[in-house]
Amino acid sequence: MKLSRIKKPLYAQIANIVKDRILHGVYPVGTNIPTEQQLEQEFNVSKATVRGAIKELAWDGYVETGSGKGTKVIRNTSVSKLSKLKRFTEVLVEEGHRIRKQLLFAESAVNEAGSAAYHLFGERCLRIERVYYLNDQPYIHYTHYLSSRVGCPELPDLSEQSLYDLLEEQAVSLGKYRDEFSVSAAAPASVLAALRIEAGTPLLKRSRYAYEESGELIEYSEGYYHTEHHHYVVNYDV
Repeated sequence: MKLSRIKKPLYAQIANIVKDRILHGVYPVGTNIPTEQQLEQEFNVSKATVRGAIKELAWDGYVETGSGKGTKVIRNTSVSKLSKLKRFTEVLVEEGHRIRKQLLFAESAVNEAGSAAYHLFGERCLRIERVYYLNDQPYIHYTHYLSSRVGCPELPDLSEQSLYDLLEEQAVSLGKYRDEFSVSAAAPASVLAALRIEAGTPLLKRSRYAYEESGELIEYSEGYYHTEHHHYVVNYDV
């Protein structure tokens, strides 16, 4: 597992990765996360680093430790700084689904003139493509465009780590976001290939604009959801 050696402390990076796995149902509530020895081997770190990560997860209320009983998951929902509503993936996990992410690529990209990314960020930005799998079936394709001020010379494994954790490591504090939804039957070829669907298939498209507290746009993303696998769900508390 690739960790950054120049940003957030290693124990905090491991805690974020394990938390992300909990939120996506890899480690369900009531089960144990891997042992300290297994985490040491996976991340190639010391026992003290792993124990620091577990301590942080326990402090945040995701796990509890017991002598001789391992470290048990006790919560699989997060508290968002931007919204009190649950993330869509958390809703899926609560319904018993499994979520897995795959990083396709992350690179500094040259934006084509006239494209949405060019209009928003100019000639260059950081571009990240990922696929979310629902019960091992490709379900969502995301393309993220991030402002070039987000310097990422050593990207972690974004198949594991949250993109917004990455922004936090870059000292970016998000203040608000705006989502726009539409139906598209003209998804790019790369999206069709990643989702294993034919051209012309109607997909739910979500466009997200994420702003720093100062009001500066930091991230723009386009997500295509193959809703034949599962409807997009938003729960509201009243």
